[in-house]
Amino acid sequence: MSQNKLLIDIGSTYFKVSANNSVEQHFRDFNKDIYDDLKYKCDDIISKYAKEDIYICSSANGGLSTLIIGITNSFSLKYATNIAFNSGINIIDTVLYSQIKEVSVPSDLIDVVIVVGAIDGVENIFNHDLFDYLDKLNYSNIVYVGNAHDAPLLNANIDNLVILPNIINNKLHINEEDLKEYLTNLYQADIVGKEDIKHLYDITSNQIFSTPYIVNQTLPILDTKFKVADPYILIDIGGATTDIHYSKDLIAENMVSDNEYDRLVFKKLGVFKSKESLIFSAKNNEFVYELLAYLKVTENIFEEQSEKALKILMQLAIFLVLCKVSHFRKAYVTLKLNALNSMIFTGGITKVLQLEDVENIVSFFYKKILNSSHNPTIVMDTDYNIWTLASRD
Repeated sequence: MSQNKLLIDIGSTYFKVSANNSVEQHFRDFNKDIYDDLKYKCDDIISKYAKEDIYICSSANGGLSTLIIGITNSFSLKYATNIAFNSGINIIDTVLYSQIKEVSVPSDLIDVVIVVGAIDGVENIFNHDLFDYLDKLNYSNIVYVGNAHDAPLLNANIDNLVILPNIINNKLHINEEDLKEYLTNLYQADIVGKEDIKHLYDITSNQIFSTPYIVNQTLPILDTKFKVADPYILIDIGGATTDIHYSKDLIAENMVSDNEYDRLVFKKLGVFKSKESLIFSAKNNEFVYELLAYLKVTENIFEEQSEKALKILMQLAIFLVLCKVSHFRKAYVTLKLNALNSMIFTGGITKVLQLEDVENIVSFFYKKILNSSHNPTIVMDTDYNIWTLASRD
C-alpha cells in the first residue's frame, strides 16, 4: 500500500480507515450521517490528506438490485450473471425468456434490468411477451446486451433503453467490458443519489467503487500478504451480505473471459441487517439442528441477543454459504470444494470468531455434507488488510 494514500471502506456496520500500513475500524453510529460520523471519529487523519489521495469504497448502500432476462441458462443468463456479480451487483432474480409468461413478477423496485440473448447472427428472438412482462415490472434502468438484429425492435418499444454491444460473441465467449462499465457507473450514480453517502465526495475526488469489486481486484495478489495456496476461496461475511470470491479453476463449466476470479453474493446471509433472513435460511436447512447440537446450543439461540448468539450466527453463515456452493444446494455455481487448499475469511466475522471456531464449522461441513475428511487451511484476515491490497502502486 502506498504511504501517501488514505483508504476508507464504508460498510453496513463498520467503517475502516487504512494509512501507513495500519487499519483501524469504527462501529458506525447509526444516529449520524455517515459523513458526520466519519469526520467525528477520523478527522485528525483525514485532514492530513489531499482529496486526490483519498480512496473510498462502500457497501453501505447495499448495492444495486438486478433482474436478468435471458434466452438460455448455459450462455446468456450465465454470462450476464457472471458480469453482474463481478461488478458488485446484487441479482434478485433471473428469468428464462421461454418461461416469461409463466413466471411471477417481483413487486419490489428493481434498480436495473438486463436483457440478453443470442449471438449477432441470430434474429427475431424477442417479441411482445417481453414488452408485456416489462410493463408489469417496476424498474429504474434497463440495458440490452443481446443480438444486434433485435436491438431496433426493443429500442422502439422500451422507454429509456440503453443498448450496448452483445456480451456473447460469435465464438460464444464473453465480451464483458461494456456491460461491466455500465453497471459500475450505475453503482456510482446510486451512491451519489444516497444522501448518507454522497457527502463523501467532500472528502475524495476519486470515484467511489463497491467494496466487493475492490476485493475482487486483490485476489491475484493475495499471496503477497497471506500464506495461501491455489486454489482458494475468499469468504467475506459482513453485516448485510456474504460474498464468496473464487478462482475459476474451481468450477467445472468454465466460461471464457478475461477474469481469473469470480464472485458470488448472498444478499440475505448477513448477520446484522440480514439477520432474520439468515435465521430463516438456517431453519430451512435440514442439517442445521444437528449443527446446533454439535455446537452445544439449541434453536433458542436464535431468540437471544448476546455475544454467544452472534458467534453462532457467524458460524451458521459460514455453513450455509458453503452449502449453497456445494452439490448439496444447486445454486448459480457448484465449486470443487474438495480441491481447495485454502479458505480465507475477512469482514466482521474475523472480529467475532477465533480460528478454532471457523475450523470446527468447516470440518463439520466437509464431514457431513461432502462426506470427506479434507480440511483446507483456514486463513483469517483479522486486520482487514485484503481490501487495501488493490490500491498498491
